[in-house]
Parts: sequence; C-alpha cells; structure tokens
Amino acid sequence: MKKILISILIGMLYVCNSFAQTTYSGKVIDIKNNPILGATIVSVKNAATGTTSDENGNFSITLQDTSTVYISMMGFMQQKVTLNASKSTTIVLRESFENLENVIISASREQQKRAEVPASVSVLTSEKIKESKAFGIDQLVNQVPGVFLSTSRAASNEQHFMATRTPISTKSLFLYLEDGLPIRPVAVFNHNALLEMNNTSFGRVEVLKGPASSIYGSESVGGSFNFMTKNPSKELSGSVGFQINDLGLTRYEVEISNSPNEHFGFYLGTHYIQRKNGPVGHSDYEKFALTFKTVNDFSDRFQWTNALTLVDYRSDMTGSLSEKNYSDGNYESNQTFTERDALAFRFRSTFAARWNDRQKTTFNLIFRNNQMDQNPSYRVRQFRQQGQLTGFGSGEVNSNKFKSYVGLIQHKIDFNFAKSSLITGITADFSPQKYLGQTTDVIVNPETGQNTSFTVNSNDFILNYEADIFNYAGYLQYEMSPLEKLKITAAVRFDKFTYDYDNKIEGTAGVSDTKVNYDNVSPKLGVNYNFSKTLGVYANYANGFTPPQTSTLFRNSKNNDAGGTIFDLNSAFYNNYEVGGYFAIPNTLQVDLALYQLDGRDQLISLRDEDGNFIQKNSGKTRSRGIELGVTYTPFDFLEFNYSGSYANHEYISFFDNGIDYSGTDMQTAPNFLGNASATYKPLENLGISLNYEFVGDYNTSFEGQAVVGEDTNGDSILGTTTYAGHHIFNARINYRYKNVEIWGHALNLFDKLYSVRASYNTFRKENSYSIGNPRAFHFGISYSF
Repeated sequence: MKKILISILIGMLYVCNSFAQTTYSGKVIDIKNNPILGATIVSVKNAATGTTSDENGNFSITLQDTSTVYISMMGFMQQKVTLNASKSTTIVLRESFENLENVIISASREQQKRAEVPASVSVLTSEKIKESKAFGIDQLVNQVPGVFLSTSRAASNEQHFMATRTPISTKSLFLYLEDGLPIRPVAVFNHNALLEMNNTSFGRVEVLKGPASSIYGSESVGGSFNFMTKNPSKELSGSVGFQINDLGLTRYEVEISNSPNEHFGFYLGTHYIQRKNGPVGHSDYEKFALTFKTVNDFSDRFQWTNALTLVDYRSDMTGSLSEKNYSDGNYESNQTFTERDALAFRFRSTFAARWNDRQKTTFNLIFRNNQMDQNPSYRVRQFRQQGQLTGFGSGEVNSNKFKSYVGLIQHKIDFNFAKSSLITGITADFSPQKYLGQTTDVIVNPETGQNTSFTVNSNDFILNYEADIFNYAGYLQYEMSPLEKLKITAAVRFDKFTYDYDNKIEGTAGVSDTKVNYDNVSPKLGVNYNFSKTLGVYANYANGFTPPQTSTLFRNSKNNDAGGTIFDLNSAFYNNYEVGGYFAIPNTLQVDLALYQLDGRDQLISLRDEDGNFIQKNSGKTRSRGIELGVTYTPFDFLEFNYSGSYANHEYISFFDNGIDYSGTDMQTAPNFLGNASATYKPLENLGISLNYEFVGDYNTSFEGQAVVGEDTNGDSILGTTTYAGHHIFNARINYRYKNVEIWGHALNLFDKLYSVRASYNTFRKENSYSIGNPRAFHFGISYSF
C-alpha cells in the first residue's frame, strides 16, 4: 500500500510539473526581414534553459513558470520578449552600433566573427552610413584607417584617385565589389569605376585591407571594398529625399521596400544627380542610378536573390590646374570640351542552398554590359615652341565596351572536429571587349591656355581592337581551431587569364593579332588568438597580384605601327606581412591596430615622355610599410569620438628609368600621414552635431631628383624634387529628425583653405599639376521616411 501511495504521489508531481511547462516557438529576424542564425534565446528565470535560432531564424523552447525570455545576438541589441503559446512569435532585433563590426562577410564570402578574421578589416554599418549623411563615397570610406579616396568636391563629379597601403594613384590595385562580386572584369579596370555604383542602395560597406587574392583573385591588393545592397524590409517602407549645395549640385532620391509575404520581398533605390555652374570651370555632370533587388525564400533551406543596377552617367572632365592657377586660387579650367560618358548595367542572380546544418552551396550568375566613351582631358597635349604655346595641340576620343558572362559556385562544409570548415569555389568570367581610339586636333588659345575646340581625325586610329578576355579560377580556404582561443586560416587560389587580341586595323597601325596568357597562384596563411571576447591579436601572410590591363598592354606596345609586337609588361606581384590586434570595452571603447609590410615586384607606374605621352613601365621592386589605427571612444551616450589614421613609408627598393637609379628613394604621390578624426555630440535623441578633421601629410610629386627646380649660372637645369605640403581641413555636420522628417547640413572646409586632393609633377610642363579641393561650401538635405 505504501508503494502504491508513493507511486501516485510521484505521478501527481510529474503531472503538475508537466502542466507548468509550455513549449513556445518563434522566429528571429533583423529590421530588413532577414532571418538571424545563432540568436540565443534564454529563460529570464533560468539561464540554463535556452536554445538558438536556426538558419531560417526559427526556434522552439520549453519554459517552466514563465513565458519571458532574453534574446541576444552578436551585433544586435538584446531584447526581453514575452512569448505567445498559441502562435509563433516574430522578434525583430535591431543592429547594435557598438558590436556589429564584429560580424564580417568579405573575408570569405561567408559570415564570420571579427575574431576569426586574420586581417585588417573595417565595417561601415547601416547606422554609420545613415548618420554620416555622406553625399559622396569618399565621405564613407575615408573613415577607415589607411584609406584615402581623393576626389575634388569642387568639381564634384565622382571621379577620384585611391590610396590604401599604396601611393595615391589610378592603378588597378583595388577591388570594388557589389555584394561580394566584382563590378568590373579583370583587365578592364577603371580607377573611376565607383561612379558606376549606386550609393543610395548601400546597406553596409566592408573594407578588407591588404591582399585578398586568395578569395577574390586579381586587383585585390591594397584593399577590397565590398558595397552591400540593402535587403527588403519586413513592412512597407521607403523615403524620398532632396539635397543641394553651393558647389552646384542637386540630388533627388527615392527608396521603397516591402515583403508582401514571408517568402518574397523587394527593394528599390534610385537617385538622380545634376551639377551645374560649380566653382571650377567645365565641371557639370549628370547621373541616374537605380538598384532593384528581390529576395525569394522558397523554404527554410533555399533562397533566391536577384539584383540589377543601372547607372547612366555623363560628366565634363575638368582636368588638373596649373601651378599658377592653383597658387592664385583661380578655379578656371583649361578644358572646354573634354568629357566622360558611361552606361553600366549589372545583373546578379544568387541561389543559396543549405543542404543541412553543416553544408551550404551558393550559385552565382552575373551579366555586365558597360560602355564608356571619353574625350579625356589627360590625353590633351598642347604644343610649345621654346616654351611658348603655338595655338595647337592634340588629343583623342575613345570608346571602351564590354559584356561579361560570369559564373561562381562556392560550397562550405563544417566538420565536427576542431571547429573546422572548408570553403571551395570555382569561377569563370568571359568578357568580350571592344576598344576604339582616334586622334584629334586641338585648338588652343595661346593667351589663356584654354583648349577651345577639337576635330576628330576620322580613321586616324590609335587603337581599334576586339579582345576576348577569359579568366577562370579555383580556390579553397580551410579554417580550424585546434585550441578554443586559437583560429588558423589557410587559403590558396589559382587564376588563369587569356587575352585573345584581334587588331581591326592590322596592316595600318597597332600590333599583330595575338593571344596573351597570364596565371598566378595566390596563397594566404593567417592566425587569430583571442585572449577574451574583447581582446585578440592576429598575424597573416597574403599574396596579391594584378595582370596588365588590355588597354595598357596594347597601347604601350613596341613599335605601334603595323606589325608591331606586344610590349613585355609583367603582372605585378605583392607579398603582404601583417600583425594586428583589436580591443574593446563594451559600449565605451573600440581599438583596431595593424602593422604591415607590402613588398611589390613589377608594379606598374605611369610615366610621361618628352612628347607628353603617357607610358607604363614595371617598376622593379617596391616596399610599403605602415601602421594603421582606428579608435572609437564613447564616454557618454551623447558623446562619441572617432579617429582613423595611418603612418606609412612607400619607397622604391630597386628601380631604374632612363639610366637613372631611383632605388632607395620615396615614391611619388605617397603621403606618410593620412587621418580622419571626428567628434559627435547628441544633446537630444533626434539631434546630432559633428565636427570632422581630415589631414594629409606632405609628399613628393616627382621622382627624387627628377624635377627641374631652377637654372644655374650657365643656364643648365637644376634638378630636385617637387613636393606637395599636405593639408588640414575641418568640416561640420548637423542633423535633426522630427517624426518622419529629417534635415541636415554640412559645412565643408570651414576655414576656406586652398588645398589639392592630388598633386603630381608634369614632366612636359615641368611643374606641378593640381586636382583642386573645394572652397568653403555648404550642403543641405531633407528626407521623408514612411
């Protein structure tokens, strides 16, 4: 009888306990309706009771005596949520400004923690992008330590130069990506390719510094810039905006996004920019940009994303200012007819399949269709006799067209030992290109130096060719954690390139029909050691490379008459050695530090001959050494300080030109110091005030000992080194939001300093040329969100 009573009592206790337990289900998403994998759901009463969300954001949890849980995820603000037993609860997590930089995608095309990436990487989150109110891409990426995208806001036509662990240049040392895929094919690089982007659509920007050729292939040497487009929002949302400034620019912007059901969502972002009558002569431009993106969630494991971007762009080409005009503050341009006209279309289709909890495959198809027509200012040459203008000159018009058909398949598998994973991928890019260049006769006003008109010399071809460019590659990356705090990453990629060149004017001009091949193996080895969740160090070795561009290769060929031969230009190779670390005090301080050495071999540099023509040469051996520091300090909720800076030295280790030894000298247009600092004050929740300081150190504009700096008593030239003194510029910003309306203003160059975004030595004119910075100016914007 006693045993029976005990059994009954145990049974009653079990039943009571069962009634006290309830199973709840839910889904965790971000504000753009993307499912969040790995979110932690924990009972508020018992921290030992918890679960995580799956790849579709779904979770199920059994709770006792409560229905309230904490939901947290790295990069998002924690929420306390009461679940509903009768139906699934959808929880929307918002990004945390302080922590989102811990989530990185660009290092492997897969989501990773910052502590797992053995490289210097910076993230511009959606919150940073929104708060910066940037009306140019330079205002975004220049927040990254060691990055200097120089563009003349006075001319304000989005044409630019770039420096990231390299001198300020136009070289193909940087890779521009849209959603992890290059916006241009190999060998058709244009340093102004960012004008083919739609910055309205940027939801996030990741900058991976140093070579990333083991994943992305060629041109990802100094840095890779990954511009990620916005995803559809859960509810119907959008905005309309208008901006204007006294540099002649107006901008109209529209966005709309929605997910009509749980399986489908879309995003549309577009803008139109027009510039007229700016402070610099001949600097008008117009641009229309549109991005449309759809996301289809077929099931818990399959997602299909399609995105297209269209950019229609035309701008005057101001050119650089002469030494005298720059010193006098004279913003008049010598150009009156030079221009650039670009039409760019890109379509991407991505199908992602998660076969199980450990394996995922991504299939990508890309189509590009680009055309760029130019009457370029940098090709205009004015004729002189005994140093005096003759009234005549020469130039060219050219047209570059290409289409691209690209396929990329990437597979990731996670293993059940040492937290290891393997990423493998194959890619192929076939890009037929057409290039046509013809000479022009230019009329010059000898008194003003202005180029007043031109005539195309019909059928006087500089180049007229078709080239089928084919690049195929395979890569793999293996990661493992033999110790809990240690992560090792090893990767390698093989690339093969073929340029099949067909000269359409063979027998008249240009080199003979030919086929050129390049190949490269790019390894990477990196290690992370994390002492804690807030302190870690890393080290890496990585190889990068870039083959010659087709226009460079065939334009600079030997004997550019009928039957000439291909100029012997080599691929440029780089070895990067780097150590760094990251430290954080949650919600208060974040520090990133990197020290690197980038050794280059056969880097291509631009030279100008005695006739004023540009030529390309391999520069022997180069070395860049530097330190980069990024600091974010938030002593109070209403006050934040940011600093992004670098100190570097760029030199020729071994380089000869025209019998002159430049070994051991500093490279030209290579500032030692680059920096950007800001302080942001938020006295009210909806009001922000920011002061920004940007600085560029002094640098050589010529080779050391190359420039003519005077004459001796015999009238012979005295050679020296021309320089640019650098600059220090202050800007300010204020923005205020009331309900759905936000207004903001920028004050640029507060102290109205004369400065140049890039200065270089013109061997033909024997003086510096300057791309002018903006005078003091004001920019205003207003937007309405719904």
